[in-house]
Amino acid sequence: MYTIIPAFLTAFLITYFAIPSIIKIAVEKHLVDEPDERRSHDKNIPTLGGLGIFAGLIFSVTYWIPFSSEAYPSHQYIQYILCAFIVIFLIGAKDDIIPISPSKKFLGQIAAALLLVYNAKIQLTSLYGIFWIQDIPEWVGIILSVFTMIVIINALNLIDGINGLSATIGCIVSLTFGAWFYKVGRLDLAILSAALAGSLIAFLRYNVSPAQIFMGDTGSLLIGLTSSILAISFIEMNKSYVNEWTIQSVPAVAVGILIIPLFDTLRVFTRRILKGKSPFYPDKTHIHHLLLDIGCSHSQATIILSVTNIAFIIFVYLLQGLGTLPLLFLTLGLAFLLTLMVEIIRRKKLNL
Repeated sequence: MYTIIPAFLTAFLITYFAIPSIIKIAVEKHLVDEPDERRSHDKNIPTLGGLGIFAGLIFSVTYWIPFSSEAYPSHQYIQYILCAFIVIFLIGAKDDIIPISPSKKFLGQIAAALLLVYNAKIQLTSLYGIFWIQDIPEWVGIILSVFTMIVIINALNLIDGINGLSATIGCIVSLTFGAWFYKVGRLDLAILSAALAGSLIAFLRYNVSPAQIFMGDTGSLLIGLTSSILAISFIEMNKSYVNEWTIQSVPAVAVGILIIPLFDTLRVFTRRILKGKSPFYPDKTHIHHLLLDIGCSHSQATIILSVTNIAFIIFVYLLQGLGTLPLLFLTLGLAFLLTLMVEIIRRKKLNL
């Protein structure tokens, strides 16, 4: 705890004091997000908030996680985590300043994921009984792990559509995983979680409505990458870790912790494919757009979705004894019903 709190405060303070300067520079250089029919804002907003998040996160992690200590199992591969952060930062910053093609962004995400999976060995080695499969070959684990990281990275990126949402969900996710890592003695991952939470809470000071700055892809991709590290490490540690904090049905619990971004991405991609469009076709069908359509403000939509995410975390934790597949189907089914309710209300309100 004596290291986790300083890590949180370090990240918070660096991000908090960096953001005003970033806003000033972004406005002067016209590095802003201009409103259009797909945007949920009506004026130019600076888009480089991710720079502040990156600065707070990487400084705190580098300073507070020892690179050589038996107390921190990750000291042998923390260098690869930092390298992956830099890859994602460069891709996100480039896209925020001069938009790049989705294919180039995708290749950058794969490169970062491979650094973590192949070099840092942050990878899945089992399906935990899903489809009655336990241990899997290493090559299958590498492919599955990279795929999982790409999904989580893009899920956090895609919900960054209204003020405060991606940062708040990222904070909930990091604090949830961080609390568990602290309880089981993985202080390195607890520090990583605390650093991300500190940076995001500081950023929220400038991102809540009316937003003074957006995090851009630099921030949302970084949140997604960090969340994927925490999620896969959480799943893998429960394979061999046994005490009162061991989580049952761990893949389903991990999905529950990330339910808002993961389910929304699954729902939106499925709808687009069924309509014969690319899953990456831009539109305004995300769950936060639906809430805006029924009359919620940015702040109200963010609060509703954040509280819902917390409720799902409690839900999967309490029902973890059901088994992986039953809990997974129950979680996704409940998410579907709640989203369906919002869609029905929207249709009635808009007379669709």
